[in-house]
Amino acid sequence: MIDVGDKPASLRTAVAQALLSFDNKIMSIIKDGNSPKGNIFEIAKVSGTLGAKKTSDLIPYCHPIPIDDVKVDVTIETGYVRILVKVKSIWKTGVEMEALTGATIAALSVYDILKPLDVSLSIDNIKLLEKHGGIGDFKEKNDKKLEAAVITISDSRKKDQDESGKLIIKALTKNGFNIAAYKVIPDDIKIIEKELIHASDELKVNIVITTGGTGVGPRDVTPEATKRILEKEVSGITENLRNYGQSRTPLSMLSRGVSGIRGNTLIVNMPGSTNAVSQSINALFPGVMHIFKMIVGQGHHK
Repeated sequence: MIDVGDKPASLRTAVAQALLSFDNKIMSIIKDGNSPKGNIFEIAKVSGTLGAKKTSDLIPYCHPIPIDDVKVDVTIETGYVRILVKVKSIWKTGVEMEALTGATIAALSVYDILKPLDVSLSIDNIKLLEKHGGIGDFKEKNDKKLEAAVITISDSRKKDQDESGKLIIKALTKNGFNIAAYKVIPDDIKIIEKELIHASDELKVNIVITTGGTGVGPRDVTPEATKRILEKEVSGITENLRNYGQSRTPLSMLSRGVSGIRGNTLIVNMPGSTNAVSQSINALFPGVMHIFKMIVGQGHHK
């Protein structure tokens, strides 16, 4: 199986279709629900729902996922039965296999109901019609290359020892940013404040990500320095980072990092440990990308 443990949960939907061809001579019997073994509409709905819910038991590498809704729609058209299965889930991976399995099991169940009436039955055209959700739906294209600055805040760490900063740089580059500045500075509130202002007001980068100094130790002053220079706080970003981390470690609640805007620059505080940074990066992207258009007044339109 593919490890999806680090992926954020999001709304996922999928619609799959199966067609079951039959001889038109039995059309009236099918429409009236008078086939010898029962009503095809009811059996399709029940079996399609069961098939979607049992997908992980039938397909070896599918994850057992929490399914929020399954809808099965059956229509009779000239020469075939059309079965549509729509599946919805809020989770870490898509539901296309659940929709396809539901449509397939529904078609097989209808086949079983109708086979005494028509030996020429065939199941055709099982395919995925729609798939929505996941990080792909939130990726946005920007008209120009975005710029970023990374600031590691530590009294003891040097650049060659700074795994957290390098991890952030790698993630920013992967998400389309140019790295305009990268510094390692001490836990000094005035120095931190000065560097944040420099990156925002002079370099005018789109995002500054700091790592370190967000805890409760005597020298942890990154949040205080950041709050001093912010014009707007964006608490939802910080809440999301902590919530994501908290589901993986009980220590996430001890981080005091803040996020906000100065000018056209987004500033995000992240903890200092590589594990915490890795989790924060997973929670930050790609959802945060929409903010850069909002900052300059482009609104919510993609």
